[in-house]
Amino acid sequence: MIVFSGWAGKHYAVLGLARSGTATVRALLAGGARVTAWDEDEAKRAAILSATEQDGGGTGGTLAIADLDTIDLTGVDALVVSPGVPLNRHPLAASARAAGVPIIGDIELFAQARADLPAHRVVGITGTNGKSTTTALLHHMLDVAGVPTCMGGNIGLPILAQEPLLPNDRGNGVYVLELSSYQIDLTQSLDCDVAVLLNITPDHLDRYDGFEGYVASKARLFAMQAADHCAVIGIGDAPSAMIARELSLGRGASVIKIAPGVCMDQSRWPALQGPHNAQNALAAMNAAEALGLPGAAIDQGLETFGGLPHRMERVATLGGVTWIDDSKATNPESTAPALAAYPRIHWIVGGRAKGDDLDACVPHLGNVVRAYTIGEAGARFAEVLRPHVPVAEVETLERAVKLAAQEAARGDVVLLSPAAASFDQFRDYEHRGAAFRAAVEALA
Repeated sequence: MIVFSGWAGKHYAVLGLARSGTATVRALLAGGARVTAWDEDEAKRAAILSATEQDGGGTGGTLAIADLDTIDLTGVDALVVSPGVPLNRHPLAASARAAGVPIIGDIELFAQARADLPAHRVVGITGTNGKSTTTALLHHMLDVAGVPTCMGGNIGLPILAQEPLLPNDRGNGVYVLELSSYQIDLTQSLDCDVAVLLNITPDHLDRYDGFEGYVASKARLFAMQAADHCAVIGIGDAPSAMIARELSLGRGASVIKIAPGVCMDQSRWPALQGPHNAQNALAAMNAAEALGLPGAAIDQGLETFGGLPHRMERVATLGGVTWIDDSKATNPESTAPALAAYPRIHWIVGGRAKGDDLDACVPHLGNVVRAYTIGEAGARFAEVLRPHVPVAEVETLERAVKLAAQEAARGDVVLLSPAAASFDQFRDYEHRGAAFRAAVEALA
């Protein structure tokens, strides 16, 4: 695991004991810190006690389990919370601020621990859409090139649970971090050697003081950077273009701008189809070049990248009909590029909507043969879509798959790209994607 000697003797309160919280507690204890931890789930509290007992107790740190709402936070060096804790309305966050206690996350602890790590570089990747694909693609390119690398943050293993990267004959290690706005909010000192912003569209507005607050959160990734470090920014939306302009005034050539609509031959990149993936690929390519990767490794990485589960994932081809799982597309802006990727689409859409419109999708509805609406948003989405395309209100994913199988012709694509969250009918987008795959496999 990643540990920092500077944690020794300090007192940290940790709220939330899921994967990242558990990794945080174990790393802090290994660094010799005093930790008071809490989770509402009794099973998670028992699990962290068991895990620390397995660690042997010889770390120098001490662990107490206590409801953080009941303790005096005065004297605590930091409150460490998971990104899911709403800082704008959680009472414990207000208590910490009143006591003058910094509120941080595991990415900030990683930033602190960098001082004790072998020589390395860090890439931070953010954006409303595309950051998981871009993170995984850059990590794959580095791996192909033989450079020591790991990915973490909002993807993969918690970063503190990973082993420090050791340099080899191909260079120093590179940590590739996918960073949500929530994780950036909980970070104060992460100086990325390369920072990437893909795009900014309205999302998570319940956590911010309007869209401007969300934009400001993304911009902080660059505010934490040294001025001579590289920034890669997609300029296809006004907020991102504004950030790029402002940075360019002070940094000049260290700011790389990615314009929208660049024509690229994606025929040799099977997992990177569609205009959105052209932009993701460009971002990863520019980051890789900034890290000094040779062109051959970049090209090989693009050609051999396998893609991510539930993100434009080809599930099956049955009777000449291709079935695509894009369950990770939980807002219209994320779905729109998927609709642009294929000429004849049977589109499964719906769930728990993040808004009342599908405006971002409208320019690509000429590719839609028929829409099948599901979930809470089914009726509203059907109303929005009917002036443009034939619609079937089918309510459930299983019914949508069965009807699409009857109606799709050879050469067509059946696309699950819901443009909405999954929580009305599923645990998460992964559960929704797995249900789609199971329904498709039942057709065979």
